[in-house]
Amino acid sequence: MNQAIEVRQHNAITNARYEYSEMQLDIFLYLLAKLRKDKTDGVYEVSVIEMGKLTGKKYNYQQLRLATEGMGSRMFEVSTPKSYIQLWMFQRIEYVHGTGIIEVEFTNPIKPYLFDLKDNFTSFQLYAALRLGSKYAKRIYTLCSQWKDKGQTQTFSLDEFKKMLSLLDDKGNEQYRQIGQLKQFVLDESVKQINQHTDLQISYSLEKKGRSFKNITFTVKAQPLAVVLPVQNGAVKAVAAPVGVSDDQYQNVRLLLEKWNIKRADVVNQIMNSANLIQEVNKFAYELQTGKVKVEKNVAGYLLTRLGLKQPKGKEKDA
Repeated sequence: MNQAIEVRQHNAITNARYEYSEMQLDIFLYLLAKLRKDKTDGVYEVSVIEMGKLTGKKYNYQQLRLATEGMGSRMFEVSTPKSYIQLWMFQRIEYVHGTGIIEVEFTNPIKPYLFDLKDNFTSFQLYAALRLGSKYAKRIYTLCSQWKDKGQTQTFSLDEFKKMLSLLDDKGNEQYRQIGQLKQFVLDESVKQINQHTDLQISYSLEKKGRSFKNITFTVKAQPLAVVLPVQNGAVKAVAAPVGVSDDQYQNVRLLLEKWNIKRADVVNQIMNSANLIQEVNKFAYELQTGKVKVEKNVAGYLLTRLGLKQPKGKEKDA
C-alpha cells in the first residue's frame, strides 16, 4: 500500500460519537484506505503484515481478535438533520489461518457513510494517522483535518467534544472531569503528537463561562515538513538529533541521504546538525513521494540546490 495515500472519511463519521482503542482505530483507518466505490458489497482484507509496516507495530493475533470482537459490538452514533442514528460496522469478520489476512464485510446501514461521500468528507494522510500513538490523537487529527482549509475548527462545547471521544456518556459518567486532567491526558499529548508526526500543526483554546471552561476550539494549519515517509533500507542508528527534531525525522534523513548517494562528510554533517535542514529534507521527501514535486534525474543535485548547499547551474560561471 502506498504510504502517501490520502484517506477520505465521511464527515458524519469524523464527528460521530464512538469509542475505539488505538488498535481498533488502526484497523478502521487501514480499511478506509482500501475502500472502492465499485466494491460496496465485496469482502475487504486486512493484511496484518502490511498494517504493521505502516504503523511500525507488531500485532498479536489474540489481541487483534479481541479488538475486532470489540469493534463488532461498539456502535457509531451519528447525528443528521432528521434523526439520530446508531450504526454498527461489521457484518462478518474472518481470520484466515496461515495467511495473516483478516476478511471483513460491512453492514448495509454503514455503507452510505463509507462509500457515498460526495462533497461531505474529511481527507487526511493515512500514514500520519496510523503513526499517532494515542486513540485521542488519532480522533483529534481527523477532526482537525476536516477544518484544515479553514484554519480553525468550529467551537465545540466541552461536553459535546467529550461525548465524541467517549469521555462523557449521557448518564453523566465522565473521564478526566478536572480540566487539568483533560489537558494532561488528552489535549496536550494529542497536540504534541500531531504537531510532531503529521501534516498538521494545531493548538487549542478553552473558553470560560463563569468559573468553568465550557468550549474548545482548535486552530489548524498545514505543515508538510512534519510527515516522515520512511525509506525501506533498514534501520540506521541515530546519534543525538538537534533540538526540535524527532528521532524518527533524524533517522529518516540519514536513510534518505544514503539513498540519494549524498556522502560528502562536510555536506552530511551540515545537514544532520541543522534542525531546519533536516526538516527541509523531510519536506522534500514528502513532496517527492506525494507527487507535489517531480525530479526526473539527479535528485541529490536538486535537493542540495534547494537547501542552498550547491549553486544552481550557470551561477558558478557568473560568480
